[in-house]
Amino acid sequence: MIVLTGGLLLTLGLISGGFLLLASFGVGPASPGVTTWILFPGFIIVGYILFAASARVAIISMASKIAGALLLLLAVGAAAALFAVANGLLRSAGEPFALWYVMGVGLLLGASGFAIARVSAGTEPAQT
Repeated sequence: MIVLTGGLLLTLGLISGGFLLLASFGVGPASPGVTTWILFPGFIIVGYILFAASARVAIISMASKIAGALLLLLAVGAAAALFAVANGLLRSAGEPFALWYVMGVGLLLGASGFAIARVSAGTEPAQT
């Protein structure tokens, strides 16, 4: 049950990041509020902790890679959107702060996911 709850929270965190990314261009049914800004990293972190607390090591490694990849995709999407807005290729519906936020959080947590996957799989380089 804890694994399922953690996976659900992790998914909701990724969806929150997607909403923030799309809302910058006026796509979607509503504009995300402060709750979405807080829940994007919050759900990802809490969901991952719950998931990792009761899953097997092999599953933790795979889930870390998948979550890391999805977060990095969000970050790259936000970076591409920032590039397009800055060069006049796309028009933003507001300030691009949400794009910077999604890019920063996505890069930080995505890289952390890959680092955790590497350590949990036992492929950490030898420390000298």
